[in-house]
Amino acid sequence: MTHDHGDMLSRTAAVERVLAHRETALGRVDTETVGLDAMSGRVLASSVTADADQPPYSYATMDGFAFDASAAYPYEVVDRELFPEDDPGELDAGEAVRIATGAPLPEGANAVLKVEEATVEGGELTGTELTPGTYVYERGSNVEAGEELFAAGERVSPKDAILLRDLGVEEPEVLARFSVGVLATGTEIHEGRISDLDSPMLAGLFESWGHDATYEGTVPDDYDTVEGRIAELADEHDVVVTTGGTSVGKKDYVIRALDELGEVDFHRAAVRPGKPIAFADLPDHDATAIAVPGKPLGAHTITTLVARPFFTGRTDLPTVPATFTHDVGLGPEGFEYAIPVTLDGDEATPLGHVDSPLAVYEDTFDPSVLSSSTRATRADGFVLTESALSAGESVRVVRYESVE
Repeated sequence: MTHDHGDMLSRTAAVERVLAHRETALGRVDTETVGLDAMSGRVLASSVTADADQPPYSYATMDGFAFDASAAYPYEVVDRELFPEDDPGELDAGEAVRIATGAPLPEGANAVLKVEEATVEGGELTGTELTPGTYVYERGSNVEAGEELFAAGERVSPKDAILLRDLGVEEPEVLARFSVGVLATGTEIHEGRISDLDSPMLAGLFESWGHDATYEGTVPDDYDTVEGRIAELADEHDVVVTTGGTSVGKKDYVIRALDELGEVDFHRAAVRPGKPIAFADLPDHDATAIAVPGKPLGAHTITTLVARPFFTGRTDLPTVPATFTHDVGLGPEGFEYAIPVTLDGDEATPLGHVDSPLAVYEDTFDPSVLSSSTRATRADGFVLTESALSAGESVRVVRYESVE
């Protein structure tokens, strides 16, 4: 198979393709139930719909007096007090009852007057003028019966346990985590002449994104060996992730192997560093394959920008504002460049610039060299840009912690 730069997808288009792969992959995994304390990062197997109004009754959000605020002061204070565990009963017209925070409102009441604003003399209550609904958490105002609160395929977080428990869902049905096999390619790595810098990083990313990653070792630059090992791992895992061998060199066999084993959806995204990423479907093995370039920073950058949505369903890139400290030019047009930066207060210094602790380039950002630099991982984040940046320019920084 052949590729040229015309095959490159924009990052946005690549992510759309990746999300389609995610839907296919999610349809291949089993389901299970988990407790609310173990559901963080999991993907719901089915939607969650409220079977009753929440809250099931109206209750007070302040300590005070409950009454019908559509009437007028004074109100006759009845001789009882309501607490959260009580049956609230009813109030007659013109009556008020002392009520504690969290207690259900009696029938006939629609507002709560705070204790601090109330005056009781001779058994009669006066105070601040209120409108109905004041300091009342009204029945059904949170959730209405029949309302869908969570969609199938949604990835849930710890805060979602609050609403799920309120809905009576103690053990949500979730999809099994993806089983991910990570395979490093390259004779120099296989023979131990250089370290495999990518696999531990990638396995850590997949684990942090809620899946089970296994390092499956290395293979040399031999086509039959590469293809055979990918096929074996595709029978064992939902996802096979390879590193290295994704470019167009004489011994870059991974893309050819994926094309033989299944269908390569795309190869190359217009992002630097990390351009030669590929996604493939291996239907005969019920697996997805992701081929990641071998340079460490490039591998991390393109995996977080393009592959992360496959594992998390999330496409957002949270940013913080900063002021860029140096003039930095870019290379060829048509690419998004991810420029690593360090943050000092509201200043973003391009790590790799000659004036930074890592001197890689002077005037023009050099993603090729920088993507091989392990020191570049000490950046706090990166700036995505398609145009040159100037000293003093306002930029948005994607912090690594927001995508890892």
